[in-house]
Amino acid sequence: MNDTPARLLRLLSLLQTPREWPGSELADRLGVTDRTVRRDIDRLRELGYPVEATMGAMGGYRLVAGTAMPPLLVDDDEAVAIAVGLRAAAGYAVAGIEEASVRALTKLEQVLPAKLRRRVHILGTALVPSTADGPTVAPEVLTVLAAAVTNRERVRFTYLDGAGAESKRHAEPMGLATSNRRWYLVGYDIDRNGWRIYRVDRIERPNATGSRFTPRELPATDAAAYVSGRRTDWGTPTFRLSVTIRAPAGQIAGRLGDAPGELTAIDDTTCRLEGTRDDSPEWLAHRLIALGADFQVHEPPQLIERLRATRTRIDRAIGL
Repeated sequence: MNDTPARLLRLLSLLQTPREWPGSELADRLGVTDRTVRRDIDRLRELGYPVEATMGAMGGYRLVAGTAMPPLLVDDDEAVAIAVGLRAAAGYAVAGIEEASVRALTKLEQVLPAKLRRRVHILGTALVPSTADGPTVAPEVLTVLAAAVTNRERVRFTYLDGAGAESKRHAEPMGLATSNRRWYLVGYDIDRNGWRIYRVDRIERPNATGSRFTPRELPATDAAAYVSGRRTDWGTPTFRLSVTIRAPAGQIAGRLGDAPGELTAIDDTTCRLEGTRDDSPEWLAHRLIALGADFQVHEPPQLIERLRATRTRIDRAIGL
């Protein structure tokens, strides 16, 4: 590729993908020498693009955050996707995003060609933003988690259960999904040796550890399917859970690791938890007791047995 401006645009487009690019791979993609790639990287830096180089066998080039955001390079479909996404942003339960999305959309539409503005308008008129109340999440939390998912990087964070109790988590994030105006992170919990669904509004201080991981096989087609309960049988022992709890559903939601649709209200003071679970019966027994509400387990038998064993230990502890 002898056209230097066109080559720089192509190089910039590659670097805007969130990954490290070995110089040899960039040279192959652009049809030039490694030396030309190094010169082009220097030209981008002079234009204000903060391109970072790392050494070693696994090293390469990547675009990092700078003191100011340089111009972005997007194609037609990406521009339309961004504009439509900004129009729909008010329905995605991200704190403070509504005003920012309007400002960004105004700037974007000013530079869109007429044919693309028409596409955005047609798609935008078909979108009906959600107006349901629900918890919001901090944009910076979503940003950290999304980057960790993309980079296959382990994360540590503090997680709050429904009662506000904190626990430290170390997870391999697989994906983010929304359901009923809530954000969820699907990840493999390293300390608990199993897949978990975390409500993002209950995640605090997420931190990417810098430790990369090889993705495990998710027992579902993707994170959204896992959150919705469309999981596949991949050999993990599972059981059918059914529990009646004498408390409002809103008071219990999220405290038993429940996914959307597993907890339903019977009336204003009672709810039912039903679903297929792979949690340990011991963990569920402790979580049910910690609810501070009366409950009745209908199945599975192993959970009933675990509660009986727990009752026996409590009786011995208090001298009964």
